[in-house]
Parts: sequence; C-alpha cells; structure tokens
Amino acid sequence: MTAAPGVDAVVLVGGKGTRLRPLTLSAPKPMLPTAGVPYLSHLFSRIRAAGITHVVLGTSYRAEVFEEHFGDGSAVGLELEYVVEETPLDTGGAIRNVHDRLRADNAVIFNGDILSGADLGALIERHTSTAADVTLHLQRVDDPSRFGSVPTDADGRVTAFLEKTPNPPTDQINAGCYVFRRSVIESIPAGRPVSVERETFPGLLEAGAHVQGFVDASYWLDVGTPEAFVRGSADLVRGVAPTSALPGPTGDALILEGAKVAGDAVVTDGSTVGAGAEIGAGARISGSVLFDGAVVGAGAVVERSVLGKGARVGDGTVLRGVVLGDGAVVGAGCELIDGARVWPGMTLADGSVRFSSDA
Repeated sequence: MTAAPGVDAVVLVGGKGTRLRPLTLSAPKPMLPTAGVPYLSHLFSRIRAAGITHVVLGTSYRAEVFEEHFGDGSAVGLELEYVVEETPLDTGGAIRNVHDRLRADNAVIFNGDILSGADLGALIERHTSTAADVTLHLQRVDDPSRFGSVPTDADGRVTAFLEKTPNPPTDQINAGCYVFRRSVIESIPAGRPVSVERETFPGLLEAGAHVQGFVDASYWLDVGTPEAFVRGSADLVRGVAPTSALPGPTGDALILEGAKVAGDAVVTDGSTVGAGAEIGAGARISGSVLFDGAVVGAGAVVERSVLGKGARVGDGTVLRGVVLGDGAVVGAGCELIDGARVWPGMTLADGSVRFSSDA
C-alpha cells in the first residue's frame, strides 16, 4: 500500500467518556472492547486502508493506556505518536496542541468516538482538488434538529455554522472529521481552549477562507452513550459498519477465544462474547457486549446491554439496556431495565431488584 501523499492523521482521544460510566472508570472510551478489540483498532484499520501511515494521538484522560497497548503502532501497520493534553483544550485547542508533530501539508482530524463509513480517500481528494483550507465531512441525517447544521452552496463550500434549531435549513451536520491545511492548524491560538464549531470555523468563514464540505450519507454513529456503544459494536460484528480489524468473520455473533457458550444458549443480533466469558444453559444474549470473563447464568436474558470485565449475571435474571461495571454482580432472579448502571465491584443480591411484578 502506498501512503497517502502529504497527509497525516490526528485522532483526538482526550475525553473522559462520562456518558459511558461506569465502563470508562477503568479504560478510556476509545480503548473499550468494541466488537472484540479496542474501538481505536477499527478506526486505525480505516486510516491504514486510506494509505495514511503517520498518526498522532491527542490524549489526556488515562493517557498512558494508549501507548501501553499500541506502542509505536507497528503491530497495526502505522507509525503512532502521542501528545498529552495537560489541561482540557476543546477540539480546536487539541488540534493545535499536536501541531509540532505534524509532517505533511494536510492532516485528517478524527474525533475518537465516531464510528463512520465515509470514504476517506474521497474526502482527501475533495480537499486537495478544491484547494480548500479546511474540508469538513458533513453527514446527512434524518433528524438534523438534534445537531447543529452546516449548509453549503452549489459548489459545496460551507456558508455557515448554525446552532441547534427546531427547523434547520439543511439535513447536513458536522460529522466530526476534518481535513486541515497545516498552516490553518498553526493559526489556531495555542495554549487555551478553542472550539472549532464556535470559533475556528466561523472565524475562517469571516476571513474569507475556503471551507469545503464533503457530503455523504454513509454509516455514521456517535458511540458516546451506552445505547450507541452496543449498537455500534453490533453493527461492526454484523458487517453493517466497515472495519478490517474484526477478530473473526462477520455474522450474528462474535465468540472470542476461550468463551464457553452452552449448547442451547442463543447469542444473536451482533453480540460479542469476550475471551473466557461463560453463558449458561438456555440463556439468551441479544445485541450485547460481554467483556472478557463475564458470566451469564442459566436462563438469563441480556439484551442491548454491556457487561464489564468479570461481571456476573445470576440464573434467570433479565437485563435490558443495562451497563454492568467490571466485576459487578447481579444475583439470580433480578430484573434491570433501560438506563440502569451498576458500578464496578458492586453486588445486587438474588431477587433484590425488579421492575415488574412476579408472574
């Protein structure tokens, strides 16, 4: 594979992932097991497929974890460098903070919590062919009122950055992936928080810079909430979201090495069963993520849920839309439903929690 000429990649992974607690108490969000490997492995596979080889990670929370796992990047076919953000700098400030590690004339910037199927080669080509200062990946969505919208003119140039509004003028939103000229990155103020949406991009437009849009409607998901995290993992397992880092074939389930699944248990809808995990007789696992060593008892039902490392679910217990932290235990005969979160190491006794009456 030839390297993409004149292009570096920057991945921003400094967030604390508070929306995904308690899972992110033990690991940064981009390092959470997602379809069997850290989420970043899937993003790296797309960066590598685009021919980009030099990647700079902007880290902050649990910064050491990234380098401990990926090292210099040679194992994933990349050259990785790490820059630690000592104080929160927001997206623009984080981009500026890695400036001195960049080598190429252009850099593709990725938010570390977006799962996307956008054609990176086409995005880069649009940037270079239009001689843009910045090119934004703009995603078409069914309900743009949930986001700020980004209108473009007939030539695809961005004309404004609009805040959330009940009736947005376009279905195009900022998808969290950009291509910057290196000189534009250098112009971002250093050493302080800078918002790209509220300061950098509007400032560029006001100054007459060429801000180009790259619009598509490919797969796109912000995996920052538990609901989205389990959906994204399932979509990777099922082949709906693109990756070449899946540790197994795509299909209805991903069962990792050493996992034990009872013969009459049912694992479906893109579920991942981690290494050394155990699923008891008659249990049903649907659209869920079980980290390594998790245990699900006989006859239990786990739907759209995440079970942290070594978490245990008792016989006959029902979990729907639930997050269990590492080592959490939910005893037999319990029922937890959408939004429930059990912190690491906590134990709920047999039959202690239900949301519906006993049948």
